[in-house]
Amino acid sequence: MLIIDCEKCIGCGVCEAECAFGAISVQDGCAVVDDNCTLCGSCVESCEVEALLIEEGAVQVQADINDWSGIWVFAESRHGKIAEVSYELLGVGRKLANQRGVQLSAVLLGSGVTESAPTLIAAGADKIYLGDDSTLGQYREDIYGNVLEFLIKKEKPEVILAGATAIGRSFIPMVANNLGAGLTADCTGLAIRAEDGMLLQTRPAFGGNIMATIECPHTRPQMATVRPKVMQPLMPDLERQGEVVSLSIPDRLLESQVKVLENVLEEHNQVNIQEIEVLVAGGRGVESEKGFKLVKELADELGGAVAASRAAVDSGWIPYAHQVGQTGKTVCPKLYIACGISGAIQHAVGMQSAETIVAINRDKNAPIFNIASCGIVGDLFEIMPLLTKKIRENKAL
Repeated sequence: MLIIDCEKCIGCGVCEAECAFGAISVQDGCAVVDDNCTLCGSCVESCEVEALLIEEGAVQVQADINDWSGIWVFAESRHGKIAEVSYELLGVGRKLANQRGVQLSAVLLGSGVTESAPTLIAAGADKIYLGDDSTLGQYREDIYGNVLEFLIKKEKPEVILAGATAIGRSFIPMVANNLGAGLTADCTGLAIRAEDGMLLQTRPAFGGNIMATIECPHTRPQMATVRPKVMQPLMPDLERQGEVVSLSIPDRLLESQVKVLENVLEEHNQVNIQEIEVLVAGGRGVESEKGFKLVKELADELGGAVAASRAAVDSGWIPYAHQVGQTGKTVCPKLYIACGISGAIQHAVGMQSAETIVAINRDKNAPIFNIASCGIVGDLFEIMPLLTKKIRENKAL
């Protein structure tokens, strides 16, 4: 809570000018704060007469915070198939659970999904909360939110992880809001702080210019959505044993204000770059749509696909479906060749998990070389044709 001492305040207006959120105004010679205040402290630092103070202990701590235990993963299922990000979350969830010494559980909702439960156990889960009901066959935000909220209140898990997919981004924030819990969206890193067991949630911030690590010390559960392809799934262990708990869901939770009239699968001929093992990506340095023909030739010889930076997509040289980075897709191929890409953090967060990164750039100081496994300094319009030619010759041997 921000405390203002009107006896000390001289009404100078410095705090009003310093407040980036417009939360302070000077009225009748004294500063007044409104609900826009975020307790950032900039006004306190700027006040020379020390009339402002952030009261210690003003943050309310959840009373039963120590009663919450366990790591949960929301196992997303669409059209009878578990989303790959669910297995990735079980991989990192297993590590977090081992560090905390707690169980790793998965929540699986849908219709006809019972047969998928063993695959989640093989991927690292100790327990599956299984909601197999015809009403859950079609995804509806309010029903999924109601069911997950009901389970969380009943079982009290310490951490909830979900994929930053269309579904995860849709209903997980609603659940967090209803629970009054903290939520970090689009995480690219998760860790447990050893001294107190706090979940450290890392994500790009300020347009991707910094990586922010966020914690939720005062409420439970700690909730995070995680970008696909940034975590590594475990090798399936078919010998693992786990418990499957069939849920008895109250009818009131299955009532929806949404009626699904039709579910249509999109038909397209674009390659999903998140599933390709070799990607050749072009950036601003490719200079034109014509330049991307060289990128495609190299990708074709390697049996891969074409990717791109945001700069190339924004320039209209290639469709958005090929974009890699913070505002595009996160990929994790075996080989990623970055051609004419500077390597700004907005792009790097989308591809830095690739097994091998080859960078081609005429600027020897380009940031991409800091994460590259192999770097080539030079003109990509000379280097790419030579690479393509050499690969073609080797294939002919």
